[in-house]
Amino acid sequence: MKDVVAFAAAAAVIVVVPGPDMALVLKNGVARGRRAAVATALGINAGLLVWAFAAALGIAALLQASSTAFTALKLVGAAYLVWLGLRTILEAWRGSTNGSSEGAARPRSSPFRQGLLSNLFNPKIALVYTTLIPQFVDRGGSEVAQTFLLAGVFIAMGLVWLTGYALLVAELGALLRRSTVRRVVNAVAGTMLTALGVRLALERR
Repeated sequence: MKDVVAFAAAAAVIVVVPGPDMALVLKNGVARGRRAAVATALGINAGLLVWAFAAALGIAALLQASSTAFTALKLVGAAYLVWLGLRTILEAWRGSTNGSSEGAARPRSSPFRQGLLSNLFNPKIALVYTTLIPQFVDRGGSEVAQTFLLAGVFIAMGLVWLTGYALLVAELGALLRRSTVRRVVNAVAGTMLTALGVRLALERR
């Protein structure tokens, strides 16, 4: 297998660049605290694990090869991000808090499920497994085992990065959850999620 360090360096760029994952962790961390932030990070990385199995089984490659399937998944993912973003902006505008009667009465979706769905509906992850990872897999060897190893490196990096980010958000939680600051952060996170959703919908491969 080719240089794992080189793969880790390339993967690190993908992992640390701000995107829907970090915006979603920020949103849930500010609104619901440390447990929700960490659960969101775990959900995102669970999605990466599902994509790893999809890549090993050839499903990710089929998705990349089918323009219709890729576009359909992209639009579903974009719609989900826009929905999350607009809902967060609405919460910021209303100034709802965890202690409000409205927040207590309205059922909340699981942060883990939000992270999982956000990742599964992102077809760009399929491209990571079908374009980046194969460049570091030696042909003629155990390609499935190598794919899982490199996917494991990618997932581990994502887990460390997002969990660390979640804990940082939680540490700043007391400040961020002040009513005025919380509304501003929610508005920013919601705008980011909405914008990322729109960009995903408009982007070509």
